[in-house]
Formats: sequence, C-alpha cells, structure tokens
Amino acid sequence: MLLRKFKKKALKLVDEDFRVLDFSFGLPYTYVLIEGRRGKALGVAMTLPEEVQRYENSIEEPSLEAFIEKADSLNIIERAFGLAAINAVSQYHIDLSDAKWIDAVELLDESIEKVAVIGNMPPIVKALRERGFELYIFERNPKLWDRNTFSDALEYWLLPEVDAVMASATCILNGTIDMLLDRAKNARIFLLTGPTGQVLPEFFKGTGVTHIASMKVVNVENAILQLKLGCFRGFSNESKKYVVEP
Repeated sequence: MLLRKFKKKALKLVDEDFRVLDFSFGLPYTYVLIEGRRGKALGVAMTLPEEVQRYENSIEEPSLEAFIEKADSLNIIERAFGLAAINAVSQYHIDLSDAKWIDAVELLDESIEKVAVIGNMPPIVKALRERGFELYIFERNPKLWDRNTFSDALEYWLLPEVDAVMASATCILNGTIDMLLDRAKNARIFLLTGPTGQVLPEFFKGTGVTHIASMKVVNVENAILQLKLGCFRGFSNESKKYVVEP
C-alpha cells in the first residue's frame, strides 16, 4: 500500500519539534496545521463522508506523529488525519523552485488521444472535452455520476487502453492508487491532481506517477478560515496551483 510507504517516509521527516497548531475533520477538507523553526505549513485531505462507518477516533493525544501513524488505518477519519499530517510535513519541506505554475490540463499535447479522468471533476472534464480528447470519466460516488460517467468498477478493464490518466489525489486516501498505477502502465502520463496531493514529489519516485498538480497555501490564516466556513473556492483563492515531477 503506497500510503503505508508514505507514512514511513514522512515519520523520518519529523526531525524537529513540530507543534500542531490546529486540526479539524470537516467538509470539504480535513486539515492539520503545524509550525516548525521555518514557519507554518498546512496540509489537507479530502473528507470522504460516504466512507465513514462510525464517527470514532482512537487518537487520544493529538500530535504530528500520532496523526501520521494513522495514515494506513482502516478508519477513514484517522486515515484522513494521517494523510493531512503527511501533507503538512511535506509542504513544510517541499522545494518548488522547479515547479510549473500552470493548470494540469496544459500538460497534455496533441499526441494524447484517450484520457482517463479518475473522479468526476467538472472543470477538468470541461477543459479536456473542449480540446477534443476522448474521455473515460470514472466516479466511485453515485451522487456525482452523470450521463457521461462510468462506475469505477470499469477502471480495471479500461485503464490499459488510455494514453493519459488524470486522477483525483483522493485515490491516495481511498487506497485505489496502487491498482490505478498497475492498470495504467501503458499511459505516458499519470497525473495526480487536487489539494489532497500535497505529498512530497520525491515520495512518488518509481511509482509510475509522472506529475503532481496540487496547491501551496500562501495565506494560512485565511485558508483555514475558509475551510472552517466550508468554502472550497475561498480556500483555493488563498493557495497557488503548481505542477511538479517526482
């Protein structure tokens, strides 16, 4: 499980006395805010309420290490905190000097014909459709289905046929990323997109992921305020999109 490997790598990065300043399990994102010698860093992970079995959490004394240790828990609440904490320490250490400050769809050129979109993401789907790509749009949550989406059960069958994959980074959280990478080995581009993909790029070396498109929070206080208000657009406005390679 890739998330289990991330946990081990992230724990090695807890090499100073980080303080957890704030944390919350909420909609649309679970977040963990930390502070170290070089300042603050905010990590988020998409909250998946449809996967909650019980609103329970075994963490008794919240800390950065305690959250990260739960990254491979079967409890989705604990797992969301775990990935958010991994993302927080990742954002603290990340080097974006070689990043491209572009939208993810700009990476696809005319040589790409078939594109799989993992997670029904309307802005990305619209942009790809306008450029004339043949799309396979997969979605796990029936509430997000429309007439153009396929059940994620068909990913296993269809992914070997595509030239590029644009996957919501929530596939890290729900544990499907390992299968997606295995079935999409023929794809020239495998891009993870969304705030949940704030993981350090080097963690993805050798996995098959070719690009990560995520967000660097530039105004932490305002971003947290928007998250507490349940406003994704407000959170997005306090962040800057980037694309990096492992």
